[in-house]
Amino acid sequence: MSNLTRWNPIGEFEDMMNRYNRMFGLARTNGERESKDLFSRSDWAPAVDIKETADAFTVEAELPGMNRDDVKVTVHDGVLTIQGERKSEEETKDKKLHRIERFYGSFMRRFTLPDNVDENSVKAHFKDGLLTLSIQKAEPKEPKAIEVDVQ
Repeated sequence: MSNLTRWNPIGEFEDMMNRYNRMFGLARTNGERESKDLFSRSDWAPAVDIKETADAFTVEAELPGMNRDDVKVTVHDGVLTIQGERKSEEETKDKKLHRIERFYGSFMRRFTLPDNVDENSVKAHFKDGLLTLSIQKAEPKEPKAIEVDVQ
């Protein structure tokens, strides 16, 4: 005896849209499948610009409504990580919310640094909701020749 499975094109479309939203860091849905993800992800992702000059890279991240204490920047094994959390406004009894379009919650952005940067030279500046990171380029390392003795 064979079992019949009903094809649900709408379910497949929702699954595809959820994957798309996760890929671009858009708002998540609270579906059943959400808890089955094998990786953790951010609630939102700030917009980032990366620029290069002759002697440095500059990373600018838009973090409106955040304080510098809400953001953490780390560099480890050639990966630059920017993470933090934007807290939402608490509801009060005398205020009624009609529309919430801004993203709140935790975020994390990771960027692989090129080989020609000095990881110890990262400088951060935070002003008016714009985080600016400056990473100095390092002198390219010359390959080291090793002589091999043949016996």
